[in-house]
Amino acid sequence: MELLAYGDRGFPIVVFPTSGGRFWEYEERGMIHALHPKIERGELQVFCVDSVDQESWYNRWAQPADRLHRQNAFDAYLTVEFTPFVRNRTSWPQMGATGCSFGGYHTINFALRHPDIVTYAVSMSGAYNIPNRFLDGFYNDDAYFNSPLDYLPNIDGWHLDRFRRNYYVLVTGNGDPLFDQNVKLAHQFGVKQIPHILDVWDGFGHDWPWWQQMARKFFV
Repeated sequence: MELLAYGDRGFPIVVFPTSGGRFWEYEERGMIHALHPKIERGELQVFCVDSVDQESWYNRWAQPADRLHRQNAFDAYLTVEFTPFVRNRTSWPQMGATGCSFGGYHTINFALRHPDIVTYAVSMSGAYNIPNRFLDGFYNDDAYFNSPLDYLPNIDGWHLDRFRRNYYVLVTGNGDPLFDQNVKLAHQFGVKQIPHILDVWDGFGHDWPWWQQMARKFFV
């Protein structure tokens, strides 16, 4: 899979594209420009990965179980191939994660499934009940473990201990249709005593000019 990397020093972050977006989207939409000062100062390295959403969640031609299988393959790529690549390139043992809209979902899902890899996650305008939206009523263990609003309330033990060492940022506009999902996830973080912030902006908030400002606030 293709990706783009920016910077040669500093804390690494993985960027997930929006629905149907590609690995070059973050630069095309002005987000790399928004983070440019910190990249230039050697404080941040940005890795923009590609997407398989059209083969997984958005693949209406495939059976729900097959869509989930493709999502699990993407998670395996991130952990088995991408993460070692970042570690070898940067010498950092962990990384951050960020994304907007559907990329916000991937940010939180990857961060929560692998809290030993991702220690800082910034989700902008994210949605978190993805299986309910895309699987036509189908539900199994794979759906459960890709739905943060479902599995987070039941987390305990090692995972919960790791979550409490990390930090999670949920950013949304109070006019965003996904506002309620961010409130629900923030509530679960609070119940579990997981360090987090729910940052609510006054307005719609679900567009690139907003996301550029949000990125500057939480990364620059």
